[in-house]
Order: sequence, then structure tokens, then C-alpha cells
Amino acid sequence: MKRRTLLGAALAGAVVTPVLGASTARAADPGPAVTLTGTTTLDTQALFFVSYNGLVNNNAFQKNAMLTYKGYQYAVWYTADRNAVVGRRVFGSNTWSTVKVGHTLRYDDSHNVISMGISKVDGRLHLNMDSHSDGFTYVKSVAGLMDNPGGLSWTTSRFGAPQSTLDGLALTSQFTYPQFVSTPEGKLQLSYRVAISGNGRNALAEYDGTSWTNLGEWSSSTGTYTSEHGSSTARNMYLHGIDYDKNGRLHSFFTWREQNGAVMCNGGGITNHDTGYVYSDDRGRTWRNNAGSVVGTTGSSDKVAVTDSGLVIDALNPDHSLMNQESQWTDSAGRPHAIISYVPGRFGQCTTNYVTNRTANGRAFHVRKNASGAWQKTEIPVPLNSSQRTKLFLDKYDNAYAIFPFLRIAGASAASGYTDWTMLYDGVGAGLNAFGEVVFDESRIGADHFLSVMYQEKSSGTTPSALRSVNFSLPA
Repeated sequence: MKRRTLLGAALAGAVVTPVLGASTARAADPGPAVTLTGTTTLDTQALFFVSYNGLVNNNAFQKNAMLTYKGYQYAVWYTADRNAVVGRRVFGSNTWSTVKVGHTLRYDDSHNVISMGISKVDGRLHLNMDSHSDGFTYVKSVAGLMDNPGGLSWTTSRFGAPQSTLDGLALTSQFTYPQFVSTPEGKLQLSYRVAISGNGRNALAEYDGTSWTNLGEWSSSTGTYTSEHGSSTARNMYLHGIDYDKNGRLHSFFTWREQNGAVMCNGGGITNHDTGYVYSDDRGRTWRNNAGSVVGTTGSSDKVAVTDSGLVIDALNPDHSLMNQESQWTDSAGRPHAIISYVPGRFGQCTTNYVTNRTANGRAFHVRKNASGAWQKTEIPVPLNSSQRTKLFLDKYDNAYAIFPFLRIAGASAASGYTDWTMLYDGVGAGLNAFGEVVFDESRIGADHFLSVMYQEKSSGTTPSALRSVNFSLPA
């Protein structure tokens, strides 16, 4: 516990004055910019209901709700009649062709998102959906569908029947947060949580083009965490993401959520605390802390635990309504970046209603590892005006972009050391009528330097509303 506190204090000292020389940007590199190129409509009447303050078609922890592969863009959502569909369009077309995959949403629960992944080893599209601490539904396409999109018809017959396992591999009866990630070799991994909020573990499964293997759990829910208010002996690690960099290192930022509310100053807050970081150089088999020490082995009894040293890169107690599952990215040198958000201490040392307090006083922060290996943190001078999550990405010049709720975009240049955050686009002022959290096509950023953001228009009750994509060109 002492080492954890000291590391947090060291970071806090580095926050105030970012190192301008930490960037690898050249003086001639352009700064951040977004140029609106148009919008497309995916569904004029998509399923709408508000649950846990969010929407099932636009939840920031989805990976992926949109993706780009070999000249086509793909998206997933639930229609007004609760059917799960996959849409695709060829670049340059505003028309989305959709297919139903044989599943209808069971509950009005915004956790029950649809996530996509591609196994490049056999050209299949994979979907995992409709789960919140219970069973999941899994669908995969025929082999080669993603490799020959122009030559294979886009029909329901290209997808297999919905399954409650991964081709016979049963993972857990309490499954949540599917996130697909492609390995550098073209295999496909599935990250997920076992058990429940406040008492769960992260796990991985892997598809090699022939079959799925359960690699096992890698984070622990046990151990004692003590704040100034009380203690908790159970928790779960919420991931901000799980991503490979250009060199094949797997990165993950996270925050802990405690089961026992006694760790908080007030029961209206949220028990999330601390921002941590781990990485893996062996495809998620072992996990290392910031110093490079092994702190967990997937599938073994030695899992990443709250009591492990060297995990916390930004210390924060549970009294500031720190958000879980925010966002992360890696830059062109493989250095990790993240967005975190909470109510800073200047607005008080005890949040009493995390939705109200975050909406009134929440702020987002850009946390990154600089070229010298030190962690830096910069407040983004844009009020959240929401309790919800902000997304992060970097362009080819390593400029950083934050996509706030309601589709407001801010950017900062690598050349400035990320000190010049400014608003680039205001979806509120543009009249988009976006509900709140948005999702974007991570793969398209690198494919053709375009930003595609999917959002759903505000509605009321369970009245369906339009699901749209707005597109921007980035510095190329």
C-alpha cells in the first residue's frame, strides 16, 4: 500500500508541467483537425431505451460496434423490433446493406451490446452479444467472407446459427463485456468478465482459425483494499480497453471497483478508485506492471490483484466518482495513452451523487507515458456536462483527440506535449441531437485517416430513433 501511494504521489508531481520534449512530432507535422465530410443513416428507427444511463446501440465500452476491413465498413445494432443486425457499406457509398443474424435482444439492458471481431487467419466475422452477468449469444460468418466482400453476397446464409457457446466451448454462466482483439498473427482473442460487478475477474479466450481455447482468468477479485473510510475484500477490475500496439505488446489501463460501499465517503458515490496499467508481451499469457515485473499469469492462481505493487499510475480514492471503462490508445512509438474522468478535488472531496456531480463538475484527463518513460497527466479544459464516458484516439501524427458525450471533439497536438487542448467540433451546436456516449470505428483511423462516429438521436421512453454515422477526414 505504501508503494502504491508513493507512485501516485510521483505522478501527481509530474502532472502540473508536461514535458514539451516528450513528443516525437516534427515541427512540420500538422496539428489535430477534423473536417466534416458527410453523414450516413444506418437505421431510421433503431431500438431505443435508456438503461444504466446509456443505450444498448451506443455504449462506449463496445469493441467493436463499427470496424473497417478491406474497403468495407461494418456496423452492428438492434433494430426497433429487437433484431440483431450487421450492416456493411463500401467506401464511397451512403447505403448500408443489412442482414439479420437470427437473434433478438432479451432484456432492456444497455450492457447487452453487440461486439464484432475479425479472425484474419480465416476471414471470418465474429459477433458476441446480449449478456450481462449471464449467458451470451455468439454468431460467426463463413470463412473468407471478410476477405472477398465484393464477391460474396451479403445475406443471412453467410452466418451460422446463434450459439450459447464458442463453438462448443462454454466459458462461464456469468459473462459480461465481450471485447474482440486481433493478435499480430491474425488470431482472434475475446476479453470478457466472469461473475458480477464488484466481484468479478477478467479472462481471455482465443480462436486460431480452427477452434476456440479458453486461456483463463487473469485478474483477481480477492484481497483487502482499505480507504480512509473503511475496507473491502472483493472487487473487479474494469478495463479501459485491451489493445495491441505496432510492436505486438498488449496494453490495458483499468480501474478497480470495490464491492463494499464502506470505502466511500457517501453512499451516493461510486466505489471506483485508482487508475492502473498492465501489459503483456506474450499475447496475454503473463501480465507485467509498469516496472516490468510479472504480476499475474493467465489461467493460474497468480492473478493481477489489488494488493500487487506497481500497478497504480494515478492514485485516486473512491470519493471522486472516477469513471470505469473509459478509453485508451497507443501512439506510433507504442506508448500507451488513456482518458480518465472524475470530479476534481477543487469541487470538493466527497461526491454524493455520481451522476449529478459528474454532470456538474466532472472533467476528463489525458494520461500518457512520455518518451522518457514517465507518466504525465493533463486536464482537458472541457466540462463533461454528462455522467458518461469520453473516447480517445491518436492520428498518424500522434495528435490526440477526445470524443466527449453528445459528439463533441477536442484535440491536442503532439508537438505541444498535449498542452494545447481545444474544441474542434461541437455536435450540440451542429444540432446532431446525439444522446450521450458515442462509438467510433477504431480500425478506420489507420486505414484511410478518417473518423467515423456512430451515434443515436435522443428519444423518449422506448420510441425508436435514428442511428447515424458522421464522418470526418483527419490529417493525412
